[in-house]
Amino acid sequence: MPTSLTHEYISELKRIKNSGEGVDETSYYPSLSVLFNGVGALLKPAVRVIINTRNRGAGIPDGGFFTPEQFSEGQPQAGQLPTRGALEVKGTQPALEKILASEQVGKYLARYGQVLVTNLRGFAVAEEDGDGLRIVERYDLAPDEAAFWRAAQQPATLAAQEDEGLTEFLKRALMRPARASAPQDVATMLASYAREARIRVERLPANTPALRSVRQALEKLLGVSFQGGSGEHFFRATLIQTLFYGLFSAWVIHHREQIARPFDWRSAAHELNLDVLQRLFSELTTPHALRGLQLAPLLDWATEMLARVRREEFFARLDSDSAILFFYEDFLEAYDPELRREFGVWYTPEEIVNYMVERVDKALRDELGIPLGLADKSVMVLDPCTGTGSYLLAVLRRIHRTLREEGLLDAFSPDDLKEAAQTRLFGFEIMPAPFVIAHMKMALLLGQLGSPLAEGERAGIYLTNALTGYDPSRTAPQFADHAEYLSEWEAASQVKLKDPVLVILGNPPYSGYAGTAINEEAELVTAYRAVTQAPPPQGQGLNELYVRFFRMAEQQIVEKTNRGVVCFISGYSWLDGRSFPGMREKYLSVFDGIWIDNLNGDSRRTGKLTPQGLPDPSAFSTPRNREGIQVGTAISLLVRKQQHQPAEAVNYRELWGVNKLNQLGQEAAGELLPEYETVTPDARLGFPLRPTDAQEDYLSWSTLEELFPASFPGIKTSRDPFVVDIDRENLEDRMRFYLDPEIRDDEVENRFPSAMASASGFNGPSVRRTLLKKGFRPEQIILYAYRPFDTRWLYWEPETKLLDRERADYVRNLGEGNLWLITQQQPRRERDPAQFGVVAGCLDLLDRGASLFPLYVRDDMGQLGEKQGHKAFRTCFFMHWQ
Repeated sequence: MPTSLTHEYISELKRIKNSGEGVDETSYYPSLSVLFNGVGALLKPAVRVIINTRNRGAGIPDGGFFTPEQFSEGQPQAGQLPTRGALEVKGTQPALEKILASEQVGKYLARYGQVLVTNLRGFAVAEEDGDGLRIVERYDLAPDEAAFWRAAQQPATLAAQEDEGLTEFLKRALMRPARASAPQDVATMLASYAREARIRVERLPANTPALRSVRQALEKLLGVSFQGGSGEHFFRATLIQTLFYGLFSAWVIHHREQIARPFDWRSAAHELNLDVLQRLFSELTTPHALRGLQLAPLLDWATEMLARVRREEFFARLDSDSAILFFYEDFLEAYDPELRREFGVWYTPEEIVNYMVERVDKALRDELGIPLGLADKSVMVLDPCTGTGSYLLAVLRRIHRTLREEGLLDAFSPDDLKEAAQTRLFGFEIMPAPFVIAHMKMALLLGQLGSPLAEGERAGIYLTNALTGYDPSRTAPQFADHAEYLSEWEAASQVKLKDPVLVILGNPPYSGYAGTAINEEAELVTAYRAVTQAPPPQGQGLNELYVRFFRMAEQQIVEKTNRGVVCFISGYSWLDGRSFPGMREKYLSVFDGIWIDNLNGDSRRTGKLTPQGLPDPSAFSTPRNREGIQVGTAISLLVRKQQHQPAEAVNYRELWGVNKLNQLGQEAAGELLPEYETVTPDARLGFPLRPTDAQEDYLSWSTLEELFPASFPGIKTSRDPFVVDIDRENLEDRMRFYLDPEIRDDEVENRFPSAMASASGFNGPSVRRTLLKKGFRPEQIILYAYRPFDTRWLYWEPETKLLDRERADYVRNLGEGNLWLITQQQPRRERDPAQFGVVAGCLDLLDRGASLFPLYVRDDMGQLGEKQGHKAFRTCFFMHWQ
């Protein structure tokens, strides 16, 4: 497991200090250089430190921070000052305040404008403000020298506490001297302050009053319950996004409305034009809340950063909906990339959005007999996972284009477009930051189309949970004096319960919001667990979040409106996966027409290759995100007619290769027509919506479960680097060290971080305490089929969570000639051959998880007898033809 920059820095300082050979300041230059250059490499453009730069008239600084354009053939170009300031280093003994007050720092400030000052245990950014030195920001690893060296004796522990905060501080320090004009740079800086805010807030107890009141309000408004560590992380990340995106939104409004007074976050709430956001922002910025949350300095620094932005250049670049979208993506990627991946926040390519909107428009005209399609005033549209509003904006553009093509623009006033955005184009979004962005983009587009929103007007995009609130018997939550929350809840409920929505489209998230729960949402997929003709569902696929959005959309269109169109892009596992026969059977029953555009691009099923072996990237692969996403995707169009006739077949096609987005773009523009094949789903196979090539007599064969009633999944350690090794002696040495009671936990953590981590039900220190009582047991080192033709050694521990899934029932059936058939329920690829084995097998012997079928199963006595027919065994092989 790679160590962090902070861990390396502290470890090296500890080694130098403990050697007794180091001298203050200069011995530690290399450690600082590695730290600064490591952080600088994370920035765009990268920043590089040069130790002991030339004397430019103020003495020789301990270092200078340079950007790439200042180098020629690897060396700084002559005569240039470091664009990101100078560096002043002292040993750990003097306090930062003393160094900052020194004459030398004053000289550097006069010459370079900014100085990063450090005594190795603390860091401060200082700049000249006309009246002398001003400390912009500082970061301390410990309160004093003695405390620092005590903490540094356990580098892993100190680094775990401080790495994120120190890294973000240094990023801001190295970016600060540049006056940003690019939206990406502003997003990165804003996200850095937001990360620091999140770190501070996550250290607060859950019963902090400022957190408790906002949590209760958000839980009621969003219809969720924040549970456990993951739920708390989601809540606090949401809170910080609200705060900093509220700040950014207010700053944008302040600029566009040309308000004369300087922008100040303390009055920002008054400039927000969304009541619910104004209320949230106000609650977080009251003096009482700020004292409890300790965020006022960060808001000051973020406001100061925004004041340094070159506004004309910045807003010239931002004034397009794509630039605003990218700003949010850049912000979230820098703020919390794990949260972004968890929520499935990915930019939906414009070609996909436009294609889906065109397909919906055509379905309304051709299938439901609505001549104006989306432009018809009776058509209400909902994007239940609005994100930053791409689909709703594309619908509004399509309405405008239809009116122009039909010669109806003159008959419609500009207010008609605005009315559409307010009363029949609806969006639901659960995260405040994209909610803000969607409103900004919609307001910008309406202005461009000549229908600007007036003061106090807003689009029909609501901060709410799209998956709850459909029970008409539920009463409105109590929001005490918070009328803004109640108004938002009531407006969203109007759409959920009363408005006859005819179109539901969008890109639902693929992963659940960890730590959030509510019964109504969890029960959505119950209908898909029932089958009448198909085999029952298997596996956990119905737990994928996008399935809940499909069910919500189906209920609204089929059960409430009784006609309409659903169009989603989602993971494609539901097309033929073993978890989804009930879902497919239901759709064939309740919809009249089904069209599937399979966009492929799956990393496991096809290896992101076409059938010809050529590259087949994800449909979400763009110049800004070339990796795209790992799962294959498909666009589904489901049509329900008022005079309903169940669908007997499906219109299906596959798109492959690097040009699939271009193809969708051409089809959206009417330059190409999509061509489909007809697929008739077979109930015996679970109604797969993809073509199958199974021979007719295949379905008469006995299943493996019938031939071998007993089977087991393979072992899953979740700590392979620690408990698995190709060399038995190496593994034994490692485990003896781990189980030596003379070795401290921090020593184990330094060598084997995964053994002492705490995550996903595994508490490293607790597990080690338990195992120390047992001690090392050499008989627990067993042969382990790790991958095909790759046999290793495993320390198999059955009594703790050292192994994530130790599979004790499986392991007891190993040995003395028992033979195992190793296969899987449903391969991702066209063919993944079965294997045979005689030793313990890993779950990852086969993709999607290996199932292991033994020839024999032990009886209750656990004794092995002769190979054939002994009473100690019962054979699993049933000869059906006898």
